[in-house]
Amino acid sequence: MPATTAAPVLSVILVCKNPGPRLHAALASVWEQHQIHPEIIVIDGASTDGSREWLTSQRARLATLISEPDAGHYHAMNRGVALATGEWLLFLGADDRLVGDRVLSESLIWMNKTEAGIAVGEIAYHDGRISRLRSDVNPCARNFVPSQGTFYRRSLFAENDAFDTSLAVMAAYEFNVRLWKNRVRFKPIPLRIAACGTGGVSDSGSWRSYREEITVRHRYFSFGRCLVWDAFTVVRYVRKKIARSFSRH
Repeated sequence: MPATTAAPVLSVILVCKNPGPRLHAALASVWEQHQIHPEIIVIDGASTDGSREWLTSQRARLATLISEPDAGHYHAMNRGVALATGEWLLFLGADDRLVGDRVLSESLIWMNKTEAGIAVGEIAYHDGRISRLRSDVNPCARNFVPSQGTFYRRSLFAENDAFDTSLAVMAAYEFNVRLWKNRVRFKPIPLRIAACGTGGVSDSGSWRSYREEITVRHRYFSFGRCLVWDAFTVVRYVRKKIARSFSRH
């Protein structure tokens, strides 16, 4: 009887399109992990900047590589989820890197201690901001989970459906609120998971990300509860626009 291969405990899903050399550091931070060999799935949107060729040269170090046109970031993430076999999933971008060469094995120690569906660590942005799961979670306020520091049980996607691809920027927020409304437990873990860039779509300051945040809020909460937080969202948008205007001068 042929030997069976045990399913990986953790799948790391990296989605990219024309990421440039920063992709090398992101994957290197996964390859250098000790005491754990995660399943690495890369979904590349048919890059034309040389990344596709570089990924092909590294094919033996990846469990799955798909490089072809897709319908957007979250469509690519859903493809990664469908291909993953790990019990836990972690999503990284090309501008992110894991902090330390044992962060995944240390995270699994904490995840093995919980029955929660989601384990959330801390991330640090290059501009000095820190994001983590607060003890007083208010999903109505804004996205409350830092994606690059969050481990999801893969079963959640089968039980609660995938990312809503009609939302180009805030599908992760919508998914997290959906899980919260479905009483899935979020568990903080006391570890910094990733260092992240600030050039992502959700951090760009475009009105679309704020508009989609408001859309998600009204999908799950009453108009009266949303009203104040909608106002704060508009204020945050205006404040960022002003800050960016000053930074250009």
